[in-house]
Amino acid sequence: MEIQKILVTSRIHHKLKDIIESHNLSKEFRFIPEDQVTKEDYEWADTYVGFRPTPNFEFGNIKWVHSLAAGVDSFMKIKWKNDVLLTRTIDVFGPKMSQYCLSYILQDAQLHEQFSSLQSVNKWEFHIPKSLEDQKVVIYGTGEIGGYIGKVLSTLGMQVYGVSMSGNQKPFFEKVVTFQEANTILDDADWIISVLPSTNETKNILNMDTFKHLNNVGFINVGRGATVCEDSLKEALYNGNIRKAILDVFAIEPLPADSELWQMPNVKITPHISAVTLPNDGVKCFVETLSKLENNESVRNGVKIEKGY
Repeated sequence: MEIQKILVTSRIHHKLKDIIESHNLSKEFRFIPEDQVTKEDYEWADTYVGFRPTPNFEFGNIKWVHSLAAGVDSFMKIKWKNDVLLTRTIDVFGPKMSQYCLSYILQDAQLHEQFSSLQSVNKWEFHIPKSLEDQKVVIYGTGEIGGYIGKVLSTLGMQVYGVSMSGNQKPFFEKVVTFQEANTILDDADWIISVLPSTNETKNILNMDTFKHLNNVGFINVGRGATVCEDSLKEALYNGNIRKAILDVFAIEPLPADSELWQMPNVKITPHISAVTLPNDGVKCFVETLSKLENNESVRNGVKIEKGY
């Protein structure tokens, strides 16, 4: 693919400009805020780079779109042209999300909250921490990010199982099953981690039909909020199917101030920070993808439009 005119849009376009220009690419660039892109810009460009489509997005002469984020659900709202390639940022989110998930799993295993409560009342009370080797985790979504999380947790001794659309087996997983078979591996799970993208197929896919099979499980969502039915999640928290939930993503963001989740004692809320995309990360992946495309090499970060990821 021949690439020459690249349109970069973002609220941080000045920062992106500095980083991209440091790579000394022999290309023409326009760095423009998202709300200032014109029809002429789309006609000029053959490539669009940004975290999301602009409000007035149109394809014009664009033949390649690169998402600086891992998620592409905002791009999926556009009626896509069959001859336009969509790629996304990869390779940086697995380590970050693994650290996020592991931090909460270790806090739980080492009884941090319990010992903090005892310390607050000057009480010395003996409790044995839980071993990771005795715990089973089921990861929903076994792609690049879910696979990396599975690798980290498996290396630390956890029994790692996976759920995916295909059910294809993956390294570091004891077993991967399809969504239709998921209930067969949930009964004795200690943790559920969702890394699912937001697609038509995954909307509210984690609901009471899933949660009713759980017993005193820890639940972590670092995928997309729309994949979880919030009412079912609250019901599962109240009745003990889920003992605690660590939530980094929500169907509506920011999470409304009147949401019941804020006040639930067994819920931890973070503001979509489990894998923040840093400008350098996004640009690095863009530059690497550009090089592969210009050399007519296959890319690992292409998005299958029909699947949405």
